[in-house]
Amino acid sequence: MEVIALNQPKNGSQNISSQFRSDMVMVPEVINEASGIRVFGRTLKSFVFTTDVATILYCNADAVLAVYPFSPHPAIISAVTSVASQPVFAGVGGGTTQGKRSVDIALFAEATGVQGVVVNAPMTAENILDIEHTVDSPIVATVVSAYNDIDARISAGADILNVSGGKETAAIVERIRRDFPDVPIIATGGQNEDTIRKVIEAGANAVSWTPPTTGEIFKEKMVKYRKDRREDFLETHDGMTLREFEEYIEEHPEAEEKYSEDSSDGYL
Repeated sequence: MEVIALNQPKNGSQNISSQFRSDMVMVPEVINEASGIRVFGRTLKSFVFTTDVATILYCNADAVLAVYPFSPHPAIISAVTSVASQPVFAGVGGGTTQGKRSVDIALFAEATGVQGVVVNAPMTAENILDIEHTVDSPIVATVVSAYNDIDARISAGADILNVSGGKETAAIVERIRRDFPDVPIIATGGQNEDTIRKVIEAGANAVSWTPPTTGEIFKEKMVKYRKDRREDFLETHDGMTLREFEEYIEEHPEAEEKYSEDSSDGYL
């Protein structure tokens, strides 16, 4: 494997990459300003919010927040944990899935290797307590509004709060931090440094970050590939575009042998 040493960061640590992992999905550096949550001896500051296995494999986040808007399924948990090199915190229900099924999925998730189970906002305190009595993994309780009963969730066994309140996230975090100064908090940070820093300053210990989709990343790559292909064509065809080249060959068919490059897939 070819090892690439990148420029030395300000903190003095050395970065190692490779030929095939140099193109990574990088979380915003501002997240490193968070204090972090120490789970089983590992400090976690950044949580990538996705179940896309390709993104998970090529992301430098400290952990994975594998929560999705469908009923949790063991096959999805297995798929995520099979590729993740970082700790996985998996959704086990709360909305359409509650009761014994959530408890069973939480137990399966723990057996699969997740480091935490995540319950959505509608999950009852009683159901959280049932999960607490069943698994050893930390329970992450999602909070979407200041009207959620935070005290009941913590009393039932929630170890970490995951605040996802849209534009009100920072305000909710600030309120929780005021009332529960010691509870670990993950908060959604939005897509820019200002919103991320705002939730950290409000009291969030870690930040969940939604990465660009594979479609968005592919779009950027395709634009580059098309541009590179066109530039290569122009360079090997005396600056002519494909259309200009075709017109030139019609007028000068004897010149076709001069150009060995296949001109069938350039830009018009």
